[in-house]
Amino acid sequence: MNISNGQLWKYSSFIENKNYSFSKDEILKNITKEQIDEAYLTISKWDGYSSTPLLKLNKLSKELNLNTIYYKDESKRFDLKSFKALGGAYAVDKVTKGNKEITVSTATAGNHGRSVAWGAKRLGIKCKIFISEYVSDARGKAMRELGADVIKVKGNYENSLVECIKQSTENNWQIVQDVAWKDYTIVPTLTMAGYSTMMKEIVDEINNDKITHIFLQAGVGGMAGAMVAGAARYLKNIPKMIVVEPDSAACVMESIKTGKIEKINIIRESLMGGMSCGEPSLVPWKILKKSVNNCISLPDDDVGKAMKLFANASFGDDKIIAGENSAPGVISLIASCNDENIKNKLALNSNSNILLIGCEGDTDQEMYQKLIKE
Repeated sequence: MNISNGQLWKYSSFIENKNYSFSKDEILKNITKEQIDEAYLTISKWDGYSSTPLLKLNKLSKELNLNTIYYKDESKRFDLKSFKALGGAYAVDKVTKGNKEITVSTATAGNHGRSVAWGAKRLGIKCKIFISEYVSDARGKAMRELGADVIKVKGNYENSLVECIKQSTENNWQIVQDVAWKDYTIVPTLTMAGYSTMMKEIVDEINNDKITHIFLQAGVGGMAGAMVAGAARYLKNIPKMIVVEPDSAACVMESIKTGKIEKINIIRESLMGGMSCGEPSLVPWKILKKSVNNCISLPDDDVGKAMKLFANASFGDDKIIAGENSAPGVISLIASCNDENIKNKLALNSNSNILLIGCEGDTDQEMYQKLIKE
């Protein structure tokens, strides 16, 4: 089976970061070593904690003539099937400090809200979650089942965030958001410190293998920034960092182009719903603006196909449940290898050890089944 046939895998745009200058010291001013270490030590003591699998996509690496493709499978993360379980729940733990009278709130496209709701349930506190009209009923139901009060807001993610801030201010609720803005950076930083646990787990498993490239999905940039910070904390070498986004919401790419935060108008919601964000978050942007080598944007065309190939064990020896937000990494890798110009610029070759982040499983089971059957 010729998985990587160049006519079947599309990308929309590819850019280089003209301001690239990777500095571990500068990165770790935004999320400190101490914050990263404390997050891992705390989360690793939670009931039910275990490191998620780091799989090898051997079939695909052979076909693309790459040394190794690692896939961090976050579909196995607690019962939430997403890396987001590491962030929101950890931030809830830290900001409430055992106070049962606090009500926490957040705006979400799905997985972050489930993490906050799960964190609130663990501690026995109230939780209010704001979602846009584009968030599926299944995702809303999943948050309600964790005990959260879910409020649907007309419009997109940004509209739900505005309403969350408004009502939280009026009612003195503690916002636990993964998005940072001026005067609101502490909680998003805690959330990202939680995400960086993934990099600690990866480094513990790969021993002395050098990761040469990391493909990082980005919505507001929280996971991407956390993984870059984790790399600065734990890796001796500096891999190439490639940010991947939907072409309808490539806010990090547009910001990298100008060197400052750019807000884009999303006129079409992406299948990669958790990545459909119009503006980078302040804390991750400070990390990403100089540490990202390249950005790639993708259409939705190949998302379902990639999910199906994961499910059928076409990329490696394991059948993998990869949600729609897990697909962009492998799509962008194949598309890059099929374009000689990009392949050469990224120095993708037989010595390359690639890291892909499978950031979620079937967090929306109805959507998952629909996409893998198309």
